[in-house]
Amino acid sequence: MLAVPGSNPRFLAKARTLPVDEVFLDLEDSVAPLAKEQARANVVAALREGGWTGKTRVVRVNDLTTQWTYRDVIEVVEGAGEFLDCVMLPKVQDPTQVVWLDTLLTQIEKTMGHTVGRIGIEAQIENARGLVNADAIAGSSERLETLVFGPADLMASINMRTLVVGEQPPGYVEGDAYHYILMRLLMAARTHDLQVIDGPYLQIKDLDGFRRAARRSAALGFDGKWVLHPSQVDAANEVFSPSQEDYDHAELILEAYEYYTSVERRGAVMLGDEMIDEASRKMALVVAAKGRAAGLSRTKSFTP
Repeated sequence: MLAVPGSNPRFLAKARTLPVDEVFLDLEDSVAPLAKEQARANVVAALREGGWTGKTRVVRVNDLTTQWTYRDVIEVVEGAGEFLDCVMLPKVQDPTQVVWLDTLLTQIEKTMGHTVGRIGIEAQIENARGLVNADAIAGSSERLETLVFGPADLMASINMRTLVVGEQPPGYVEGDAYHYILMRLLMAARTHDLQVIDGPYLQIKDLDGFRRAARRSAALGFDGKWVLHPSQVDAANEVFSPSQEDYDHAELILEAYEYYTSVERRGAVMLGDEMIDEASRKMALVVAAKGRAAGLSRTKSFTP
């Protein structure tokens, strides 16, 4: 998920060329207050110009405590709604905020003659109240597609004593200070069949640190991570794709299980030294799907 400031036309043009799955054109934190009106116009123009083939197109509006949000939604959706996949609402604290956005989108879609409900919502969780209400937020709208972790604001909201976003706070030497937060969002998202995305790593030149943070959320089952710069794109794709060995293993499990259950009609069998059953198949489906999405090709085949 590539973050692109809506106030920078050069970055908007560059984003079209990068191998990312989603691009969100930002009107919030990366845009100065005096530049927000022009940023809206830039974003509408960029969406209408096209060139986003294969990428999910998202606009992050300002949060509901500001004076800009309603104009963000109205101008972007009226100006380029047919070219927009989702609206990201930052700093969501309770489900009523998502309901507000859902209602406004419905009104605009009806006014403009667009299909009602087509534009999705991504909710960014960025403070303690939002995290505590994550379950209710996740179930608040049929439009909701994704929960997004906003680490910097959340860390500040709980008084975490650190200045490096995504790294363990100084003095925290055992475990993972973010584990509860990540798992809380993961459980809320999966309960409601949503995607869940890890937030940014702000030390752009520290790719080892980026990989370290990304591996944490990828291992738990997150669907992806923000990137703030082209240099982080390859690292993100690498971390969130399975290894060739794991991908081959997953495909072997699926092929072997299909053979044994349909041809030999057995439900629990051995694949080499490993017992596989229906639970193994479900786990293999996850890894295989990620490998296929990453464009991996099998290097091993199953022989009964």
